[in-house]
Amino acid sequence: MVARAIEGLGGPNHLLVAIGLGFVLANTVDLPESLEPGIATHKLWLGAGIVLLGASLSVDSMLAVGAPVLAIVVGVTAVTLLVVEALARNVFGLADRLSSVLAAGASICGVSAVVAVAGTIRAREEQVAYAAATVLLFDAITIVVFPIVGDLLDLSGVVFGIWAGVSMFSTGPVVAVGFAHSEVAGQWATTTKLARNALIGVVVLAYASYYARGEPGGQQGGRRSLVLLWRSFPKFVLGFLALAALSSLGVFTAGQQASIENAYGWLFLLAFVGLGTEIKLADLRQTGSTPAIVVLVALLVASTLSLAALTVVL
Repeated sequence: MVARAIEGLGGPNHLLVAIGLGFVLANTVDLPESLEPGIATHKLWLGAGIVLLGASLSVDSMLAVGAPVLAIVVGVTAVTLLVVEALARNVFGLADRLSSVLAAGASICGVSAVVAVAGTIRAREEQVAYAAATVLLFDAITIVVFPIVGDLLDLSGVVFGIWAGVSMFSTGPVVAVGFAHSEVAGQWATTTKLARNALIGVVVLAYASYYARGEPGGQQGGRRSLVLLWRSFPKFVLGFLALAALSSLGVFTAGQQASIENAYGWLFLLAFVGLGTEIKLADLRQTGSTPAIVVLVALLVASTLSLAALTVVL
């Protein structure tokens, strides 16, 4: 309610305000440990909101520009991963496993990809923490920067949504800045990001195969990788696709869709307050300058390439 009231008084979009409120709360108030389980449910609300968002989409409208967008998603993901790996290993001399978890986080789906790949390649705990902190740092930065750039360039809802979905790291910030721009941008940002998230399977299996070379127990490692893959796969994608299919078949009436839109709007609002509480200054200060430089270069390359490609195909 506070976030919506601030927007009504001429402030920023209420979703961005919600993130800001969560950030201020987490960094100025010593929250009791008893509240942590409740705050942690913000990921559940985000997933539920994304599932309901599927009811507002039409598969036909997505397929109209589906092939070019899918090509951009795959291409930019691959470029980001290779740029991070090349810079981290060959230019800055970072350890192989740290380079790989950084690359996964920057190219696929943020901290979720960091954890999934780290479990597969047996990365050390400090490497996981380093990579996760770096990803969270850029989540905080892009939440602020992308809406500003989108306004300066006067990007349409479709272009801005796809650009955010292809370039930014974690799902929550992508959805937030998308809907902060417009309803259309939010839908495209979410859909594009989910397509990119689905590539986590390919990346996890590729890294598992690479690091399993010459190691004993390769078959057990392969089974372990599949288990980790299923655990880390964003299962709300399946619910999103199911409701999108039902929407395309005309199952939902206009009134039902309006109610669903209102529901996922409130779910996103709850989720983004929780997301804001994850952005803690103490954790961001632990980010090393070298990983941050590597990821910054990759982000600039990915965002520039994707925006250039979108201006050509759309």
